[in-house]
Amino acid sequence: MAPQTDVMDMVAELRQRGEAFAMATVVRTVAVTAAKAGAKAVITRDGTIVGGWIGGGCARGAVLKAAQDVFRDGAARLISVQPPTELEAIGVTPGQSRQGVRFAKNMCPSQGTMDIFVEAVMPRPNLVICGSSPVAVALARLAAVMGYAVTAVAPQPEQEAFEAADTRIEGYALPVSETAHRFVVISTQGKGDEAALRAILGIDADYKAFVGSRRKMAAIREKLVAGGASEEAFDLIKAPAGLDIGAISPEEIALSIMAEITALRRQKIRAKQEGN
Repeated sequence: MAPQTDVMDMVAELRQRGEAFAMATVVRTVAVTAAKAGAKAVITRDGTIVGGWIGGGCARGAVLKAAQDVFRDGAARLISVQPPTELEAIGVTPGQSRQGVRFAKNMCPSQGTMDIFVEAVMPRPNLVICGSSPVAVALARLAAVMGYAVTAVAPQPEQEAFEAADTRIEGYALPVSETAHRFVVISTQGKGDEAALRAILGIDADYKAFVGSRRKMAAIREKLVAGGASEEAFDLIKAPAGLDIGAISPEEIALSIMAEITALRRQKIRAKQEGN
């Protein structure tokens, strides 16, 4: 078995790179099994075990199938790998689930039982904040408390407005794609509105929003579309940003935006799990 420190080093490396992975942990064994309780394995999206060990072929297929499932819907699985005689004794067939446990057949000579917990570890969602207005600063603080990775996007002189950010981008050169779920909010307060909007029109994101009135957004949209910007791309931008909670202060506006993002995230998670 790979040393525990090696597994934790691999977990830290994948987290640092912002890559999703699954963690499989043996939680119980009965009779003779190759791996013992506490053994762990790290599995990447392509089904490769990149760290740790949970035994040989006896459990590998069931664990890799569970890893595919947790990547798809985010719901953890408990797998019980048992010899055919034990499955027959409790009246279940391989692949069947009962009371939250999925059963699999162990065809290894050891004929032992292994219960394995498989969970997905996803990258932190990324909140990209364009601008350094009071709303932007309040949003960065709240997002950090809520577990988001914060990307501060602003010209260099404005970066000091943010006490801490996981990533800083000077100007508005945003990457087109992102491994984690990405939510983008423009809060430039009139300083760089057009540049920020041009930057987010062509990128992938779960949510794009503009802190400003509908009238202001309509005026900027008309100007940029006349210059060749896509009408369809503008349709994907929410303006004004946030839920209508009667917010006035920067902190209240930030709260309304995070509430809207949270509702969107949870809705997508529920849809995945219900579609499973």
